[in-house]
Order: sequence, then C-alpha cells, then structure tokens
Amino acid sequence: MLRCPSSKHFTIISCLTTFVSWALQSIQRRLEEIEVTFRELEKQGIKLEQSLREEGGTESDLNKLWMNQLLSLVQKKNSLMSEESDLMIAVQELKLEEQQSQLDQELRHYDNMEESLKTPEDRLAEKRILSQLLDVVDQRSALIEMQENKRLSELSEEIPKM
Repeated sequence: MLRCPSSKHFTIISCLTTFVSWALQSIQRRLEEIEVTFRELEKQGIKLEQSLREEGGTESDLNKLWMNQLLSLVQKKNSLMSEESDLMIAVQELKLEEQQSQLDQELRHYDNMEESLKTPEDRLAEKRILSQLLDVVDQRSALIEMQENKRLSELSEEIPKM
C-alpha cells in the first residue's frame, strides 16, 4: 500500500506526485509484461501458421485444431492490445491529473492574494494559469470521451458473438 509521509513539508501535490510516479511505474511494468506476451504469442502464431501451411489446407481434425488455436492467439493478442491502449490512456490521465493539481495550487496562490496588491504581472500569470487549467480539463474530458467510445465499440463488437 502506498502511503504519503506525514510531515509539514509534504503537500497534497507531493503526495499526488508520489502516487502518480508509483502508478506510472506499475503501468510501465504491465506494459513490459504485455510486450513479452505479444512476442510469445507472435512466436506461437508463426509456428501454428507454418504447421497449417505444411498440412496443405486439408480438412483434417488436426488442421481444425490448429485453426482454432490460431484464432485463440489472435483473440489473446487483441485483448492485450486493448489492455495496452487502456494503460496508455491511464498514463495520460494520471499526468493530466497531476498537472491539474499543480495548476490548481498555483491558481490558489493568486486567489489568496489581496486584489489590490496584485501587480499586472500577477494578473497576467493568473490568467495564463487559468487558461492552462482549462486546457487540461478539456484534455481530460477528451480522454474520458475516448474511453467511453472505446468501451461502446468493444461492447458493440461483443453483441454479435452472443
């Protein structure tokens, strides 16, 4: 379990950064595992394809078995590709979440300032931060929409199989 150190020197941002770093490492490990599995599936697929070609395309039971195994490998590969895509989206989401949190903290700094004490540079910086924050929110919304479209697409592909 990931725990954030309890100290006055640790802020919510540093805790979030620690979590994001841990999550990114975890995702990276899983992506590496997926890559290894891809290579293994590719090797199995090549062997099966060679066996099918050597069989000469006859309708033997062995040929049907190999075809089923080949289709199974393709399904596993597609499943891994989908998981890899989900993980890449999760990486983007985590980075945007961290960026949004940092921008929120920066914006709070300017919000806490007395309006009469703000310099023109402060107002410009505040406006720039707000603009960046809106961009990050838009990017996160686009990721959510992408995930939903992917989910709906996967659901529509599964329906005919039933």
